[in-house]
Amino acid sequence: MTAAELKATTKTEEFSIEGITETTIARYFQTLNAGEFTATAALFAEDGIMYPPFESGFVGPDAIATYLEQEAQGIKAEPQRGITEILPNAQIQVQVAGKAFTSWCGVNVLWLFILNQQRQIVETRIKLLASPQELLAMRRD
Repeated sequence: MTAAELKATTKTEEFSIEGITETTIARYFQTLNAGEFTATAALFAEDGIMYPPFESGFVGPDAIATYLEQEAQGIKAEPQRGITEILPNAQIQVQVAGKAFTSWCGVNVLWLFILNQQRQIVETRIKLLASPQELLAMRRD
């Protein structure tokens, strides 16, 4: 699926991620793909942290929304499957594998979420599953 095809389908489509039932996770991808970055950031706890690729963490919904407004324009996520695990401290860890598309490439991605008992995101780490050389090779000229 191309980024344009994904963009055309995500605005009205409900996300179904194999192995994941947490609505916070589905809402994260829905709002992200719709460019509703304030709504995406609102899913985080007040002290929640987002660790994007190649960046240090952004803490709190305001900082996360600002980062997404600046850096996530036009990015479309295609989550495919995931696993959920209850941690000893009653938090929930959710790993989601899929792809992310930009205007110049598509890349495999692993999203790692930690949710608190209120189902707010306390941490997310976004890892690109490609080397810098692979990313350069995918670039469209």
